[in-house]
Amino acid sequence: MSRKIQKILIRQKTLMEMLDLSSSGFYELRKRDPSFPKPIKDGHSQQAPAFYVYEEVRCWLIDRMNARDKQDS
Repeated sequence: MSRKIQKILIRQKTLMEMLDLSSSGFYELRKRDPSFPKPIKDGHSQQAPAFYVYEEVRCWLIDRMNARDKQDS
């Protein structure tokens, strides 16, 4: 039997708070880092809320820390 992993979604606003980024800083990060997780939009309008998969964000952060540690070695 395979084990199903539950996807936890977090709002963009929550993610910005977790990363301690302003709106402009967050959008700049998304623009300059192609490896940053892609949002899931809840609707088709530009104002539709955006969500991120928590596990994707966590993996992205771990990759960033590993890259930093390789540079320091």
